[in-house]
Amino acid sequence: MYAALDIGGTKIAGALVDEEGRVVRRVQHPTPARESARVLMGAVDAVLDGLAKEPGWSGIHGLGIASAGPVNTAQGTVSPVNIPAWRDFPLVAEVRSYPSLLAGIEPVLVGDAVAMTAAEHWRGAARDVDHALCMVVSTGVGGGLVLNGRLHQGRSGNAGHIGHISVDLDGAPCPCGGRGCVEGLASGTAIARQAVAAGWVRPRGEEATAAAVAAAATQGDPAALGAFDRAAQALAAAIAATATLVEIEAVVIGGGVAQAGDVLFAPLRRHLDSYATLDFVRGLRVGPAALAQDAGLVGAAAAARASAGRAAAARTSAGRSAAGVRVRG
Repeated sequence: MYAALDIGGTKIAGALVDEEGRVVRRVQHPTPARESARVLMGAVDAVLDGLAKEPGWSGIHGLGIASAGPVNTAQGTVSPVNIPAWRDFPLVAEVRSYPSLLAGIEPVLVGDAVAMTAAEHWRGAARDVDHALCMVVSTGVGGGLVLNGRLHQGRSGNAGHIGHISVDLDGAPCPCGGRGCVEGLASGTAIARQAVAAGWVRPRGEEATAAAVAAAATQGDPAALGAFDRAAQALAAAIAATATLVEIEAVVIGGGVAQAGDVLFAPLRRHLDSYATLDFVRGLRVGPAALAQDAGLVGAAAAARASAGRAAAARTSAGRSAAGVRVRG
């Protein structure tokens, strides 16, 4: 059994997850995103309190934390864009000091997109795939990598952050400091903005969202179709670049924008044929994510499970080395 936390701008969720990746118990509290760092940590503690009351808590082998980013896994800190009070906040140290946490359990931190990647690789659409890119296309665009059958997080835990690959040298400035980033062209916000600029008129009483644009696209609205085509082209360019760099075999896309189905995936596959032209990147499998609401929790548990497995292997190796030492008399 593994404990998991999934921390975002609207909710803080916790779960106990079994060895098969099934959520056994779930606890959730709203995120007091505009409150102080202490109040925010109090909400995290409240979720842990709920999990600690469950019988399975006494048998957990690890605890994983998925958090909105940026994150720094080396330092154990988080600086979520949508949680202003947490800047370089020592989340791992705070969770480690939780009174009811079992001795020897070391919290494992991952970014939310990396958690989604871990979940999809464990029991989702990237299961049994050794080289994959998993993406979240929603209000922003994030991603994570599976290389050689293992989650690849990079030095700081942000490897695979495809949303800030530049695909337009003369594109608009991005809040990250770059220019022409995928996120500025393919996020749900960007799709809605492009559709409005192209003449799409949102239905009376509805907000201009990617979901509303997708609904219009299914009815053949040219501006809506054009906005999704533009987003798909940006995604295709970034996916092809990633595939060329690290030679992936599959791409899994989750998040709200992926709910548009073929409105997104049909032009994406068409554009990918134009960008992924080298022999070793042709024929990439591209499809929707299999996990939804609990992907962050399952991914956090997967990261904890992998860490526990590495620790156990290291202990076994150390034991064998010690047993092989001969004392000279």
